Amino acid sequence: MPTADYQVFRDAESASRFIIDRYEDDHQPCPLVVKADGLASGKGVVVCSNRSQALEAIDRIARQREFGDAGREMVIEERLDGQEASVLAITDGRTILTLPPAQDHKPAYDGDRGPNTGGMGAYSPAPLVNSHTLSWIEEHVLVPTVHAMKRMRAPFSGVLYAGMMLTNQGPKVLEYNVRFGDPECQPILMRLKSDLAQVLLATAEGRLDELPPLEWDPRPAVCVVMASEGYPGNYAKGFPIRGLEEAAQIPDVKVFHAGTRLDNGQVVTDGGRVLGVTALGNSISAAKLQAYTAVKCIRWSGAWCRKDISDKALLSSSAGSDS
Repeated sequence: MPTADYQVFRDAESASRFIIDRYEDDHQPCPLVVKADGLASGKGVVVCSNRSQALEAIDRIARQREFGDAGREMVIEERLDGQEASVLAITDGRTILTLPPAQDHKPAYDGDRGPNTGGMGAYSPAPLVNSHTLSWIEEHVLVPTVHAMKRMRAPFSGVLYAGMMLTNQGPKVLEYNVRFGDPECQPILMRLKSDLAQVLLATAEGRLDELPPLEWDPRPAVCVVMASEGYPGNYAKGFPIRGLEEAAQIPDVKVFHAGTRLDNGQVVTDGGRVLGVTALGNSISAAKLQAYTAVKCIRWSGAWCRKDISDKALLSSSAGSDS
């Protein structure tokens, strides 16, 4: 599988020695990623450019245990440079239905700056992944993965999520998941016109090959995540959310709840990523405008979001999209 070179470590000392032995000082480029090798709500990844950053990341993960038990093991891997894309497929272990590609926005702040998050927004389709690239990913990533699991007598049925980095050396796998990704799920399913329940039932019953081709709304969709002040670090909960009804009146907009709860009939914040405001439009620019129009309707103390979700699509549009 095309992916980054990596090493696995179980303690801070050996991981630190690995860095010190290979990089003399901070003046030597150190393009690495240090990861907590467990579930860390999408936040256990530190992208490093020099030795000090890598050693600090090891200290946070393995000594300070910033991510708890997720940091019992660490992965140190080469940093892949390029743009990320999410390619999701539904499979019953024999047949694979590849969904239109999406692009997530992991860094917290505009211009892909700041710490990694669980995702600050997404759009679909992603012009960056044209029909040729999508076919290549199907052939070299999705199909081999499903076939290998079948040969291992552990056949996989469900949603296979391949997080890809499109590098100068070609597409490489960043991560796998076995669910619809959040926030990629929102714009993808906004465009799905076929009955999702029937697709999932056919998957569970091993008869995906009997389904007609999935039907898609030709319009693109954009999802903007509204987050709590302090996220992806510590944040307070329980702030009343206003304007949800107003946002719901905007055509082709749906507000997906991620970190909310009801408190005496009032919707209040209950997480870091609170809402996924998602809109369809005749173009990605139109969908973005519609989504941010809805965002402006919604208010709570400390609410914030990135302002540039989907802007990368304009840079990639020359690659074309065949979704």
